[in-house]
Amino acid sequence: MSETLLQEAVEPKVAAAQDLIARELASANGDIVVTNSFQAEDMVLLHMVRQTLPDVPVLFLDTGYHFAEVYEYRDRMADAWSLNLTSLLPELTVEQQVSQFGILNQTDPSRCCGLRKVKPLFSALERYAVWFTGLRREQARSRAALKDVEDFPLPSGHVIRKLSPLTEWSAKDVWSYATLHDIPLSARSRPPVLQTIAPARLAGFRLHPPAA
Repeated sequence: MSETLLQEAVEPKVAAAQDLIARELASANGDIVVTNSFQAEDMVLLHMVRQTLPDVPVLFLDTGYHFAEVYEYRDRMADAWSLNLTSLLPELTVEQQVSQFGILNQTDPSRCCGLRKVKPLFSALERYAVWFTGLRREQARSRAALKDVEDFPLPSGHVIRKLSPLTEWSAKDVWSYATLHDIPLSARSRPPVLQTIAPARLAGFRLHPPAA
């Protein structure tokens, strides 16, 4: 598929996302943050937000369970894009958690997620008024009702404006945007949905795997 056709296919969703971002940034009353796991959709969302806020704070959840390539890609992109990046760490290292509670990511995944993702994230979000995410409805059944704009209450009672501009995007939309804007993405393989896009442009790209 040519770049012209790619652009025409994704342009309506890009315009809608950019409009949402611009509208919310114009009315924001407080500090703004983007969460980023350095997967495809997160990099697309960050690319859009940085067009207006190049120094926007970026939060990365360092659970201790990421592959080495994720850390390498994170560091490479943080340098290439001069990101205002903060890596959030859980209270316990993986070794300390295993020592105290066993292998929770196998025996109690929800508790593991709470300790290593939810708790450090919600704590870090306390100081912000607006939170951008790269979440998409297509990623999982549990996200079928995902809203693009939501006033999200944290456990403390603080309410943060949660924005997900890519809510209605498909995987192909994400990859089309990344291709058109030459966003280098961390990668292992090329998904079948993109067989029509020039291989040279997609070398090294990787799609965020659907959640269970």
